[in-house]
Amino acid sequence: MNHTIALKNADIRNRIYVIRDQKVLLDTDLAGLYDVETSQLKRAVRRNNDRFPDDFMFELTHKEFENLRCQIGISSWGGSRYTPMAFTEQGVAMLSSVLNSKRAIEVNIQIMRLFLKMRQWAENYHDLLIRIEKLETNSEHIDKTVNDIYNLLTQFLKKEENPKPPIGFRD
Repeated sequence: MNHTIALKNADIRNRIYVIRDQKVLLDTDLAGLYDVETSQLKRAVRRNNDRFPDDFMFELTHKEFENLRCQIGISSWGGSRYTPMAFTEQGVAMLSSVLNSKRAIEVNIQIMRLFLKMRQWAENYHDLLIRIEKLETNSEHIDKTVNDIYNLLTQFLKKEENPKPPIGFRD
């Protein structure tokens, strides 16, 4: 029987932050998803440091860490003495190989699928944004045309309000 771990996409999505213009998951959040201690996750990464170049994983600066704490409204980070590690999509994929557990593999599959859905959504959003910009451009043209028609009608009605007196005899 296949016992896959069922995490809700929202449970993962709510743990994705944008730091240094990259979507990342923090070590503490990943440790929770993998059901391991954060220190265990960090040890595994440090033992396999060559698998985690800067575009896979980076440590937050103290300033980034403070900014993040302010953004998510947490006054302390569980008493950690170290700034968190931030893992990009590729770093998360690499984690399953260094943690070497069935749960890590299953959780990573779900995370990879969510990242894929997010990329697809972003592409669709981009297409939608282009369509809206085209509508706005057309709308500006239509607005100008309607405005011109309105001005012509206004001029026409003003002429009707002040008709010239009739020339000639009246009965």
